[in-house]
Amino acid sequence: MGVTKTDLFTAQQNQLATWARVLGHPARITILQYLLKKKTCVCGSLVDELGLAQATISQHLRELKDAGLITGTVEGSSVCYCIEPKTWAKAQAGFSALFSKYKPIGNDCC
Repeated sequence: MGVTKTDLFTAQQNQLATWARVLGHPARITILQYLLKKKTCVCGSLVDELGLAQATISQHLRELKDAGLITGTVEGSSVCYCIEPKTWAKAQAGFSALFSKYKPIGNDCC
């Protein structure tokens, strides 16, 4: 989506598109699944879990953090990450609202 065209859409549509873009990479989905499974802040164990280079994981964490889906706090010499509950709830509500609009119409479509 072109930067100059975002003004054609609502803030909600732009936000949902941002979350969709961020969720569009399997490494980021895996990171989120791991954080959700742990139910606590995770510090530094993602390299062993994902098998990706630390620089790659850091890039994916930055994308998730920039989108507001996770938060990071500095603890000593490491950064700990966890799900950001308020943004997570907004993303969940936004995608649920989008997907709930579909009502099957039978076999009459395409």
